[in-house]
Formats: sequence, structure tokens, C-alpha cells
Amino acid sequence: MNKNRLEAFSDGVLAIIITIMVLELKVPDEIDFVALKPLFPKLLSYLLSFIYIGIYWNNHHHMMHTVKQVSGSILWANLHLLFWLSLVPFVTAWIGESHFAPTPMMCYGLILLLAAIAYFLLQSRILQKHGPNSVLSKAIGNDLKGKISPVLYLLGIISANFNTLISGAIYILVALIWLIPDKRIEKIIDAE
Repeated sequence: MNKNRLEAFSDGVLAIIITIMVLELKVPDEIDFVALKPLFPKLLSYLLSFIYIGIYWNNHHHMMHTVKQVSGSILWANLHLLFWLSLVPFVTAWIGESHFAPTPMMCYGLILLLAAIAYFLLQSRILQKHGPNSVLSKAIGNDLKGKISPVLYLLGIISANFNTLISGAIYILVALIWLIPDKRIEKIIDAE
């Protein structure tokens, strides 16, 4: 099967996710900058989640450049990823509304962890379909980022019980790790 519909659908869903998140930001009644102060937790949670969705879109886009054909299992794995990402607006609004309370911060980390697992499963389905000599297989290598992220998410989830500032810092750290552009796939595609 052709990958174009999968890419178009995924791009559309991710665009909707970002749109839903921004719609949660309500315009203040006042007209000065002081009116934005109560919105700071919501703006901060939106910024972090926007970056996360952008990272997933960017990595998904690069990964799809390595795909020649999709199978039913790839389609389902992709839907699995989109399901977890579709919950990001909910937990984003919750942590913003609650001013980063422990339970919402734990749930935020859990959604990030489950999205990371879903991305790994999608990647695994693509590797299974295209084989060990595929472009994606060559590009991934030892995938240190992919291995350390779930561990950090778990630490963020656990630390939310004790200190939500540490939890938030861990989630920001993972975003920063992935924000640095990953050139592995581009290098392999350019070399071929």
C-alpha cells in the first residue's frame, strides 16, 4: 500500500491536535500585560506540548521518508501513536488549569510515555516490513535518545508525587533532547 494517505492523515490529525490546544487558551478580559499573568501556567503548558507535537510531527515526517510501502500493522501502529498524541490537549489543559499539580503532572508524563512507546512500536512495524538493511534500520543505529526517553518519562512520573518542578524539568529535558535536530535519517537518505 502507498504511504501518502497515512502521511496526509497523520499530518491532519497533528494539525488538529495543535489547534485544539490553542483553543484552550482564553483571551483575558483586561487589555494590559498584567492580565496575562494568570494565564502563565496555561501558556507554559501549551508551549511545552506544542514543542512535543512538533517533535513528533518532525520525526514522523522523517521516518515516513524511509518508508516505501505500508502494511495493515503499520497503519494500526500509526493510529495507536495518534491516539496517545490526541490526549495531549487534555493533559495540557489539565496541568495548566491545575497549576502543575501532582496528579495532572503524572498523567501528562504517562501520556508522553505511552506516545513514546507507540512511536517505538510504529518504528518496529516499519523495520519489520522493510528489513534490517532498510534506510530506517541504518539510520536508527543504537537509538540512545529512544532508549533514554522512556526512562526519563518514568522518572518524571514518579517525581511528580514529590516535586512537580522536578517532574516538569524532566519533561522539558526530554523535549530539549529531541528538539536538537536528528540528522541520522537525512544523512542516510542523502548518502543513497
